[in-house]
Amino acid sequence: MNTAQNEQLRDGYDAFHRARARSTCVARLYAEAMGDAYPVEVAPHSSCDWPLLGTLASQLRLNPGELLVDAGCGTGGVGLWLARSLSASLLGIDISPVAVDLADARRAAFVAPERATFRVATLAATGLPDAHAHGLVCIDALGNAPDRTAALGELHRILRPGGRAIITRAVRRTPHPLVLDQEEAAGFAVEHIGERPGEPAMWARLYRLWIAHEADLRRELGNDQAQNMLNEANRMLPRLAGRRSLVLTLRRQPDPTAPQ
Repeated sequence: MNTAQNEQLRDGYDAFHRARARSTCVARLYAEAMGDAYPVEVAPHSSCDWPLLGTLASQLRLNPGELLVDAGCGTGGVGLWLARSLSASLLGIDISPVAVDLADARRAAFVAPERATFRVATLAATGLPDAHAHGLVCIDALGNAPDRTAALGELHRILRPGGRAIITRAVRRTPHPLVLDQEEAAGFAVEHIGERPGEPAMWARLYRLWIAHEADLRRELGNDQAQNMLNEANRMLPRLAGRRSLVLTLRRQPDPTAPQ
């Protein structure tokens, strides 16, 4: 991906996060769509709900003080909640400087300042050293990566041997066996495939709420961002019946030469 494409993507996400930061309507509609599964403190702009947070915490298997990377962290709620719950350190990365600033401003509500850091980077070029993270999460971000293969390779590179990456992924519902060839080609072992059967219905409720509250969204977000949301809703609603939502636990294989 060239510099101009990266800048275009960054600018789009900056506008997205800047608009949503001044809106109360968007969070209210997410809460209405998720019901009592909505994690208020996390305030996600994704499909992250209480059941997914529980899955992340249990599948990561981090020890206190270990480093968690939240790749595509957005405004940081998921990673911060996990860092506090697991007594972990956190490094969040996102392409949007606006999202990183918003995440940094939320840090003190969850953990001590020294336990969480946020920086601007892309999924395919994190700027992190090899084998840096003990665990990694990537929630609803990998599907938007311009080069999924490069992003998976980078996430594998920065994960320590034996570490786990938890990634959400949507696939088409077909009668054929599920193939995770990109994940395996990146070097990951697929440790667990979890189903999220209620996720497509949640998006359907949310998209219908966006359409029903068009006037509120235009007033709070401005016409451009509201129109982007309406375009997404109208494009995705017909596809949800064929959607299968997964949460993948991927593992970088332990180093066989490491002492036991």
